[in-house]
Amino acid sequence: MTAFVLSGLMLGLSGGLSPGPLLALVASESLRHGVGAGIKIALAPLLTDLPIILATLLVLEPLSDQRLPLALVHLGGGLYLAWLGWQGVRFQGARLRPLDPDGALRRGVIANFFNPSPYLFWLAVGAPTLLAAWRHGRLTAAAFIAAFYLMLVGSKVLLALALGRTRRLLHSGLYIAVMRGLGVLLLAYAAVFFHQSWRLLDRVANAF
Repeated sequence: MTAFVLSGLMLGLSGGLSPGPLLALVASESLRHGVGAGIKIALAPLLTDLPIILATLLVLEPLSDQRLPLALVHLGGGLYLAWLGWQGVRFQGARLRPLDPDGALRRGVIANFFNPSPYLFWLAVGAPTLLAAWRHGRLTAAAFIAAFYLMLVGSKVLLALALGRTRRLLHSGLYIAVMRGLGVLLLAYAAVFFHQSWRLLDRVANAF
């Protein structure tokens, strides 16, 4: 269980702090309308992600006993994590555009639901990890989900609170160092996915 909890914490923190539409909304609302507005945006994934998770699980669950499709899914997950990790290593500070102040929570829900990143993450990384956790027990799967959303939402809430105190946070050395460190961890996690893909492909090759 510990490995899945740590994976959830790392992936959630990386997703929570990575620049994107939802982070832009959190920052914009916090700076222009106060911490409360930013926190409302941070909670948007709790309202939008359940159908995304269920859809990706429905797609992947029938493939759980088929090595070649699973190998390709892990390969795709490794490539996605490697891309995220590389973006993190090269991170130099967030550049976010100001946004219209009206309808904060509604915009947060819309931005997250129509943002391709949650779909890519859950299809390539989140759902395979959740299915692996489920094979260790329901409690393990629940722990992974809880750890992931604790950091995904919690990091954005903390960011909103911090932006209420200083506008320079998104360009600070600490923020850049955290993002680059997470980038290195994501590259390492990508290597794990590549290794799992290689093992599955090797088994497929040996079966012929």
